[in-house]
Amino acid sequence: MFARLPLALAAAALLAAWSPAMSRTAASPLLTWDDLTKRARPKADATVAFGPDQMQKVDVWLPRDRRGPHPVVLMVHGGCWQTSIADRSLMDWIAGDLRAAGVAVWNIDYRGVDRAGGGYPGTFADAAAAADLLRREGGRFDLDTHRVVAVGHSAGGHLALWLAARPRLPADSPLRTRDPLPIAHVVSLGGLPDLEATAASPDNGCGTDVVGKLTGGRFADTSVPRLLPLGVPQDLVNGREDRIIPLRLATDYAARATKAGDRTTLHLVPATGHVELVTPGTAAWKEAKRLALAALGVPDHARDAAAQRD
Repeated sequence: MFARLPLALAAAALLAAWSPAMSRTAASPLLTWDDLTKRARPKADATVAFGPDQMQKVDVWLPRDRRGPHPVVLMVHGGCWQTSIADRSLMDWIAGDLRAAGVAVWNIDYRGVDRAGGGYPGTFADAAAAADLLRREGGRFDLDTHRVVAVGHSAGGHLALWLAARPRLPADSPLRTRDPLPIAHVVSLGGLPDLEATAASPDNGCGTDVVGKLTGGRFADTSVPRLLPLGVPQDLVNGREDRIIPLRLATDYAARATKAGDRTTLHLVPATGHVELVTPGTAAWKEAKRLALAALGVPDHARDAAAQRD
């Protein structure tokens, strides 16, 4: 159903802006954001704050049918690093799906570049503070902070990888902190890990100017390839028909990470755009969920049941 690409293979995706209306064609009936958001929205079990801004919050999703300590998915939303485009609520549906599978979800938010305090260093500092809050508050929710897999979508794929890279930050970086939360595995869904390549790619759906707002021209402590090797396994799940994220951004990064010594696998899903990556029931999300559960050592009962029916 999907392919694990040879790292030498590279292909370009078509340009499209991030919007609720992604085009549909007879050949490729891609999902729109409306297809996702019109579904019944599950609700988180709790919300905790790590700062005074309304974006400095984390939603906590807790399994209802098993005792803790619960393995955790640290979830990072996308939206081109812009609060006006998306916030953590865009991940509610897959957070609910993971909760039903017996996994806790720590769904973080952060100030985007279009919000006071966002950009450099604020957006990165928020993501880091939200992650580290898991260690301090996890006991309240019976969370296993030694089993944490980061799952990020689009711009959140970059931040999820960056969170795993924090121990590699330069000593003189203002983003460096003592003893950052360890990330055991990363699953990037249509991510933008290489900020320098993104800034040089007018065909990416986020545009190029946003990278300057995010980094202020600093790449040594913000762009993931500069921090390789991360020392953690990385799975990149990308849609073959994704019109927002050029596929070469994934293939090129995977090749660089592998060359640096990281275990990095690219999973290419056909008939898949950008929305499918965070929509329960799609082939793309089933694969991403499988990868996350496997990394956490949690059985995928729904997948096993489907296999038995087949």
